Amino acid sequence: MSFEQRVAVVTGAGSPRGIGRSIALALAEKGADVVVADLDLAGAETVAGEIRALKRNAMAVRVDVTRQEHVAEMVRKGIERFGRIDILVNNAGITQPIRVMDMTEADWDRIVAVNLKGTFLCSKAVLPVMIKQGYGRIVNMSSVSAKRGGGVFGGAHYSAAKAGILGFAKALAREVAAHGITVNSVAPGLIATDIRGGLESPERQKEMSRDIPVQRLGTPEEVAAAVAFLASEEAAYITGEEIDINGGSHMD
Repeated sequence: MSFEQRVAVVTGAGSPRGIGRSIALALAEKGADVVVADLDLAGAETVAGEIRALKRNAMAVRVDVTRQEHVAEMVRKGIERFGRIDILVNNAGITQPIRVMDMTEADWDRIVAVNLKGTFLCSKAVLPVMIKQGYGRIVNMSSVSAKRGGGVFGGAHYSAAKAGILGFAKALAREVAAHGITVNSVAPGLIATDIRGGLESPERQKEMSRDIPVQRLGTPEEVAAAVAFLASEEAAYITGEEIDINGGSHMD
């Protein structure tokens, strides 16, 4: 797989132990120039610096994916700098472990806005340029929680938002396939990142992985490898699909 002459936008890519950072680096290592987007601009700048160290071009952009004007500015800056956008990875996301009976309307709105609305806004924003190019790859970050109804980490609002991403991706894939654009998703299980409020200790990770057949948490790099494949030219005949990356904790 080669991403030479390709430009990628990766949202939620500023966390030092996040999936987004690993995706941005994986694409850059294979030749892509990358727009590193995150609410945390300092974190995004750090990751952009790591990409430049790989001799690829990168720019950091602060974005709140729940705000249309922020997303439009992110895309505008990417086009202004690189002239095109070939790949969008909708990785920005948050979670919250809470029961429905304890959930407030504000809790629901916040989780759904970042995970699902953000995926919609970012996808819509890049479509005009991808359609004009006649080429595009959109990869969305869902979750095993979307398919098994929670039971991992996060409440019902998180499961609902991540399940919504799968349905959105399938519908969008049908809309844009004739334009050379594919839309796919990945559904990670328990991954060793900071999304749960900080990376757990090795002892806690071992305890968490007791019911996972491979007996460990996944790594951000393993998720990034699947995303890179779906973003590649080799995956041109795959659209509207999702790849489960969960060590066997859920099998369709």
